[in-house]
Amino acid sequence: MQISQLLGNIKSAMGIADRDDSDLDADMKRVLDAHADLGAKPLSQLSVEEARTQPSLADAVDKIRALDAAFAVRPQLEVRDFMIAGASGSIPARLYQPADAKDGAALPVVVYFHGGGFVIADLETYDATPRAMAHLANAIVISVHYRQAPEHPLPAAHDDAFAAWQWVLANATQLGGDPANVAIMGESAGGNLAINTSIRARDAGIQMPVHQVLVYPFVSTDMETPSYHEHRNAKPLDKAGMQWFADKVVAGEVGKDSPLLNVVDADLSRLPAATIITAQVDPLRSEGETLAIRLQAESPRSVLRNFDGVTHEFFGMGDVVSRAREAQQFAAERLNEAFKRNLH
Repeated sequence: MQISQLLGNIKSAMGIADRDDSDLDADMKRVLDAHADLGAKPLSQLSVEEARTQPSLADAVDKIRALDAAFAVRPQLEVRDFMIAGASGSIPARLYQPADAKDGAALPVVVYFHGGGFVIADLETYDATPRAMAHLANAIVISVHYRQAPEHPLPAAHDDAFAAWQWVLANATQLGGDPANVAIMGESAGGNLAINTSIRARDAGIQMPVHQVLVYPFVSTDMETPSYHEHRNAKPLDKAGMQWFADKVVAGEVGKDSPLLNVVDADLSRLPAATIITAQVDPLRSEGETLAIRLQAESPRSVLRNFDGVTHEFFGMGDVVSRAREAQQFAAERLNEAFKRNLH
């Protein structure tokens, strides 16, 4: 057992609470305070419907932006909603394209899956990340929704994600994109969908992504890792919240031992290089680190970067959190490197 995990066990047994707030930078704390002011409650206290309708962190960011005119200007993009083919009917998608894209020039494409534990959130909740990536990476970003638990237990979300990947490959040209230069990206549960889509593409013998960006990915059901002990009471995501998600997601045929959920134990050979981004104050940090070690063993170009002072869901807060801007820029640089390398 690692020393950090042992210490976490001792603290847990003694009932010592972690002081996650003391680890936060000022920008991040401001967002969490705004979220609390909006009346947001811990997931473990809510029904599924209440969790889906309560104020989100995106609402908290909007509240902060509204207080400062300097936050009002955002990059000009062409954004449109449409439906694409999922695994069992149509699913919503949203396209983001740089407004100054040259006519006739095919742009690289990023397929993006939002977070929400396979249960909550949608394209609107996670609008900020694909918007930032389209601007910073000068790429077409297609954000994809998917069927959610508990109404649609796993593997419904994974089936939709793989169907969306195939749809984008078949339709990239009509959308103004380069079908040979398509990457994949996801946050939290979306990071799980992203890497599982890469695995499924590999196994099916179809085109894989040129790169994977996995932001604090949910890739293990082990809730006894060092970061779970260190940040079991963290906001906005705590251990009780992750258990709440797990109880909804594994209600179907897929159990907690499924490789769909425990990607850290899956066959990761012959996958594209990945950029793994983690947050310091996040129960999922340890599993992201473990995934990075395994991916780096398969592909030396895979890179892990942890951002201190921030929490789960920080990545899309670039408007008001400086570390999020740094993380977004880093992800865009990694995507652009992969796009350029793929062209040679």
